Amino acid sequence: MAATEHLGDRIGRLRRLADLTQEGLSERSGVSVDVVRKLEQRRKHSARLPTLHSLAKGLGVELTALLGDPPGVPSSGDADSPRLVALRRAIMPPLFTPPAEPAGVERLSPALLRAELADGWTLYHSAEFGRLMEVLPGIIADARLLAAAGTTDQRAAGQAALGKALQLAGHLAIRLGKTDLALSALERAYTAAGDSSDPLLAPMVSNSVAWAYQRQDRLDDARNLAVHAADGVEREQAGTAEGIRVWGGLLMSAATSYARSDDYDTANVMMRTAERAAGRLAKLPPPEDGRLVSVFSRSSVRIERVRLAVQHERPEEALLLAKGIRLSADTPPSWRTWLLLDVARAHTDVGDAEGAVKALEALRRVAPAWMRHHTLAVAIVNDLWSRSVHPAGLRKLAQFLGLVE
Repeated sequence: MAATEHLGDRIGRLRRLADLTQEGLSERSGVSVDVVRKLEQRRKHSARLPTLHSLAKGLGVELTALLGDPPGVPSSGDADSPRLVALRRAIMPPLFTPPAEPAGVERLSPALLRAELADGWTLYHSAEFGRLMEVLPGIIADARLLAAAGTTDQRAAGQAALGKALQLAGHLAIRLGKTDLALSALERAYTAAGDSSDPLLAPMVSNSVAWAYQRQDRLDDARNLAVHAADGVEREQAGTAEGIRVWGGLLMSAATSYARSDDYDTANVMMRTAERAAGRLAKLPPPEDGRLVSVFSRSSVRIERVRLAVQHERPEEALLLAKGIRLSADTPPSWRTWLLLDVARAHTDVGDAEGAVKALEALRRVAPAWMRHHTLAVAIVNDLWSRSVHPAGLRKLAQFLGLVE
């Protein structure tokens, strides 16, 4: 499905495939038939995320079938590209072939692998997915080699690198719309974490698994996993900046699952707790390379609070939260993208088309790769374009997204 396909068209097509009437979908999902009709008739261009979760359950599909994050590439039935085949082989080596001889291990070092991994995560957060698909299989192969040879310390460091590389592969697979491949990568990452020298790697991988579960509408599983992992980090690793970042990321993940289950109040309490904890980071030595640790700071917590407010139709609250944000220097482009999109959505919801266009123009400047196929960007521009008055700059944005000639 192209990112430019209207949400209502997707719902209607999936509803017909499920042999449901609009009334039948309403009954199975718990979403009012009026909302279903307005979406399918394009009188409503977006919906609250809890509503989308309910519709996905009623249709018997994953959430990504309705509204995925960019630049997802859901399966079209076509053969996988050579780059995706290479990624699959790296994640899941052939079962019945002899293992390769560990040649070249002497040139590998944990420090070199960590640098390669940090660069890989930078590519990911910059939406350079094509380039990441090219380099990641080699990184995984190097990590697997170091994990199987060398000294005891080298093998433990190799397992840590392998776990982090497979975690990155899991994130990439989710972005490519391959959730099952992602879970295969993350299961292997978790196993490597257990044999590694990094006590925080397993909970970080758990957070990634929780995200994958959220994408599959397994909200209870996602919440329980995140809470369990967060409790473990709080007991054993809460005294370091790395520990706080991992714990905070897990707490935000659990809050997101609560919010998507339509329990905004519990989610908001947890996010406020996370925001207070983020203030402790300024008093602690920073991680050696923050690109290899969970994204967590006052900025990221506030960005997620803005997102939850928008998703629960609280645009005024979202704009108030966004007004006080001071982005830290290490806020990755992916998080800046979410903030600007949510600000644009909130401006749209309060009737401020000019403010929405300004936020989208800023997004096009700072993260064009993220914006081009982002389903939320398309929904916002579609919404603005359907109105009788078009603010300055809207046509250029619509052309950039391929919505008009």
